[in-house]
Amino acid sequence: MSSGTHRVAVLVYDGVKLLDFSGPAEVFGEANLLGADYRITLVSTTGADIASSIGMRIAVDSSAATQPDPDTFLMPGGDVYPRTPVTRDLVEAARDLAARSGRVASVCSGAFVLGATGLLDGKRATTHWKITDRLAALHPRTRVEPDAIYVRDGTVYTSAGVTAGIDLALALVEEDHGPDLAREVARSLVVYLQRAGGQSQFSAPLQGPPPRSPALRRIVDLVTAQPAGNYSLTELAARLNLSTRHLTRLFREELGTTPARYVESIRFDIAKSLLDQGYTATQAASLAGFPSYESLRRVFAREVSISPAAYQRRFATTRKAE
Repeated sequence: MSSGTHRVAVLVYDGVKLLDFSGPAEVFGEANLLGADYRITLVSTTGADIASSIGMRIAVDSSAATQPDPDTFLMPGGDVYPRTPVTRDLVEAARDLAARSGRVASVCSGAFVLGATGLLDGKRATTHWKITDRLAALHPRTRVEPDAIYVRDGTVYTSAGVTAGIDLALALVEEDHGPDLAREVARSLVVYLQRAGGQSQFSAPLQGPPPRSPALRRIVDLVTAQPAGNYSLTELAARLNLSTRHLTRLFREELGTTPARYVESIRFDIAKSLLDQGYTATQAASLAGFPSYESLRRVFAREVSISPAAYQRRFATTRKAE
């Protein structure tokens, strides 16, 4: 865990998406209220102010070249990438800041800027699921993980779209100051700690507080990574090298539920997210790990008192009304 001032340099540019840098900035700012000391600086290639993707003018503190060596360099994304090539001045500024930083992180299409610098060559990375194929095509030496919320490869971090930057920032705070402070930041911001880096971009976070025990958090990772796997009590205990009695007690004492019901709740959240994306109820049941549509329907009836099809119709109606 770190102590003392931690400098965070955020490289912004015309067309940058506000939430890509304001979300992580709020995480660092909230951490400061709890004892951390993050100093956030917005920089541009020339030091001139910029216009965000919604036209809002953003005041910049300095140019990238005059910025003191940062502990963390954050590269936010914007809709301009990958529609257009990354400009030479932005590549040079990003390369300079990355070379002088202790760690580098990107949000959403900010990965395309890091890729243009060569920083992602030979590394694992991710970006928004809609453009992962473009990242892989433009940077074939990068091992793109299309379904991850964020990926860490050494001191380089990349994250998926927009709100995934908040997940990434919480992970960085946890790395710097431990899980307790990161958990308090998440609670203050009314977000979830933590959607693990390898968790699907599409899966919805579980309701309620996340597990504190590393063993139980590992179960979330396992089920979200492969929902249709075998997660019987015996199998989970074997994977975690615990006795079935000890694992059952962990669930009862920490979460007030059973392993089977908790696995089911993860699958339920995944199924809801799949329905939100337009998958049929039968497809959602299969992909989320339910043995049949009927088993998914029973869970929906118990949890939300409507069928999967009715849930999807309500979501579709809301989207049409927007």
